[in-house]
Amino acid sequence: MLSGLLRNASRSSSLHLWVPYRLILTRHSTSTSINAKPLDFSSYFFHNGRVSSQGFELPPVSLHQTGAPPPPPPIPLTSYRAIPALTPTRLLGIYAQLSKARLSAFNVLVAMSGVALSPIPTTVPVLLSTALGTALCSASANTLNQLQEVPYDAQMARTRGRPLVRRALSPAHAAAFAAVTGLAGPALLWTMCNPTTALLGAANIALYAGPYTWMKRRTIWNTWVGAIVGAVPPLMGWTAVGGALLPSAAAAHPITLYFPPVLDIVASSGSAALDNPLAPWALFALMFSWQFPHFNSLAHFVRSAYAQGGYRMLAVLDPPKNRFVALRHVVLLTGICSALVPLSGLTTWSFALTSLVPNAIWLRAAWRFNKFGSDAHARTVFTHSLWWLPVVLGLMIVHKNNVDWLQWIGLRAAEEDDIEGTAQK
Repeated sequence: MLSGLLRNASRSSSLHLWVPYRLILTRHSTSTSINAKPLDFSSYFFHNGRVSSQGFELPPVSLHQTGAPPPPPPIPLTSYRAIPALTPTRLLGIYAQLSKARLSAFNVLVAMSGVALSPIPTTVPVLLSTALGTALCSASANTLNQLQEVPYDAQMARTRGRPLVRRALSPAHAAAFAAVTGLAGPALLWTMCNPTTALLGAANIALYAGPYTWMKRRTIWNTWVGAIVGAVPPLMGWTAVGGALLPSAAAAHPITLYFPPVLDIVASSGSAALDNPLAPWALFALMFSWQFPHFNSLAHFVRSAYAQGGYRMLAVLDPPKNRFVALRHVVLLTGICSALVPLSGLTTWSFALTSLVPNAIWLRAAWRFNKFGSDAHARTVFTHSLWWLPVVLGLMIVHKNNVDWLQWIGLRAAEEDDIEGTAQK
């Protein structure tokens, strides 16, 4: 019956109509039944790892009976290129791939923004230790993630070249590298910075290699957990120099809102001397929301690869909602930059104005992506995410709240001159 079905399908001019369908083939004791039902594109791939238990086995049908050409002969092992020797230079390159060097460097950049925006002065040893400790924690988390996803990375074109997939390194070697970096990173942060920063680094390793990796093949909520992982580095930079994450009874750690000086609600003079616990959480909110337009746009134009690997991504299961979530968080980022960041005292209120330009550019791209949903629009949103973050963080540092806002525009100096002149008289 199967051979007849395949022969009829091959003669039909509407053979392409079988592409969106999944053939669920179950083996019975005396006969083989074929059930075809329409499913979404991704459902075809989500049987990974459950082939034998779910009955996705092809019955023993001769290829000659179906009219299909015979399979090609196996490629002899002698035709494959030998694995080169593991020299120190090549080993460092493999370590960089295990660490996802560009992603780790990005995490270091974000952590350094927390240091730069903190009102508490720091030293060069603390600065370098924060950068190195963050890089080591990121390397460990990424290696542990790859160790768990080898069979799935092998099914995706964009990840099948990773070291563990092509067996450039043994799993035991990779696990040792993950253990060394995972212990060295928090230890360095504990010794040179403080226990809070070390615990944040260790918790981020556990969150990324544990719940996030586990959830990727089970629920779309993995993206929200991954956004938390990406938002922790600025907290590490903030606490590395002694900043507080929670308010305390001491006067040094109050929660303060810095309203625009023109409202005369609070004077911004001297605000940089305060360690406001709201400030690091404003950074956390900024990084948390940034993850969604960045990742959702990336996932959109590689959604077929995620489906092949069996990953439950929103871009695979519900593309319209994936696009809307990206737009929603770009809108939220505009509000964070225009209100929350200056209210927390991280910057002056001039940042609320200058940040409108990059926000407007990204918002337009996200709106078009949500409306049209093409891969080209997704790539535009993704490209904007790459330059938007360093530009906005740079603007935050330029407008850091270390001067009076009125003095910045030249009004406070005139008032002080008037006061000095009155006193002399």
